[in-house]
Amino acid sequence: MNWEPWTGCYQMSDGCKYCYFYGPHGKRYGQNTIQKTDKFDWPIRKNTKGEYNIKGNKILATCFATDFFLPEADEWRKDAWSIIKQRIDIDFLILTKRIDRFNVSLPSDWGDGYDNVNIGCTVENQALADYRLPLFLSYPIKRRFVACSPLLEAIDLSAYLHGIDHVTVCGESGRDARECDYDWVLDIHEQCVKANATFWFKGTGTYFKQDGTVKKINPFKQGSIASELGINISNGKKLF
Repeated sequence: MNWEPWTGCYQMSDGCKYCYFYGPHGKRYGQNTIQKTDKFDWPIRKNTKGEYNIKGNKILATCFATDFFLPEADEWRKDAWSIIKQRIDIDFLILTKRIDRFNVSLPSDWGDGYDNVNIGCTVENQALADYRLPLFLSYPIKRRFVACSPLLEAIDLSAYLHGIDHVTVCGESGRDARECDYDWVLDIHEQCVKANATFWFKGTGTYFKQDGTVKKINPFKQGSIASELGINISNGKKLF
């Protein structure tokens, strides 16, 4: 389930180049104006019986079609945090490429983090991992995950996994997608094993290299093929 309080986005780093939402072939290409949506207060809307439209005990992916920390949303984010605080029965999943803006508009009662907020930092290559993850680890966040998505090269996360609960890996999708090498995926998997972090190989991407051969994978099969490889690590937890 997704919550999109605002829409619109624009390129931030190399992983944005062929974005499936806003890239050259994306369904929202050219929609760079950041605007509130009519779902802004969706998590706290109630029906005629006075019950929340969104029931509790759910994971709510937040701003997955934009970025929670866009500068254009700084004022709106204050109200978004207030909404999140009201729904302690929902786990909010927030993934960003703009972790360097985490402190902007942070609520005064944040402390060391809200129990119902999972913050994810995207890293698509080593340079961005080395820039973003030290910042990520320096912030007061109770629940952290890393998304290597799209995975564009081999990445060594080992210096940062001591403070990370979970890692998701996904190849790039689309007609211009760059290849994802399974050896890169396996290497990150082993890093997670050593760090006792959960791991989810979410999808192969369109061009998946395995055993020296690159195959073009149907978009509807990328997740199932990744799952069938049997390398996910749940440690008894529900993976994102």
